[in-house]
Amino acid sequence: MLLVRLLLKLRGLLARSWWLSLCLYRLHRLTLVGPPEEEVWYFAYGANMHDSAFRGWRGMRPLDWRPGQVRGFRLRFNLEGRPRGKAAPANIFADPEAEVWGVLYRLTRRDLVRLDATEGIPWSWYRPLWLDAEDINGSPLCVFR
Repeated sequence: MLLVRLLLKLRGLLARSWWLSLCLYRLHRLTLVGPPEEEVWYFAYGANMHDSAFRGWRGMRPLDWRPGQVRGFRLRFNLEGRPRGKAAPANIFADPEAEVWGVLYRLTRRDLVRLDATEGIPWSWYRPLWLDAEDINGSPLCVFR
């Protein structure tokens, strides 16, 4: 239990430092592009759609939010969660005939790195994607997932 607490504290420290995060991402062959203050859109399609998870547990404060969708993907619950056997994280899977609805949040890149840390990025097998989305009014957006 002590090791888990130390790892969580380390994640928090790394997520607060743009320079340390940049080094850690490079170590895991991921790229951080753009300045930390730049605004980006994030597409939430699982637990992060709910305020108690996104604003509460993850501590995010989005600059804006709106309903939106990503076409060409299907929502799946095919991953093993924690605790093992009791949770099934949401996942999207390429399917040209499908669409996934969720919440679009506007964040700074710095907040996105903090969010990544709560999702296990870059430590886990989970990898982010850039996707084409549209908001509820049909306006196109490039989003991070």
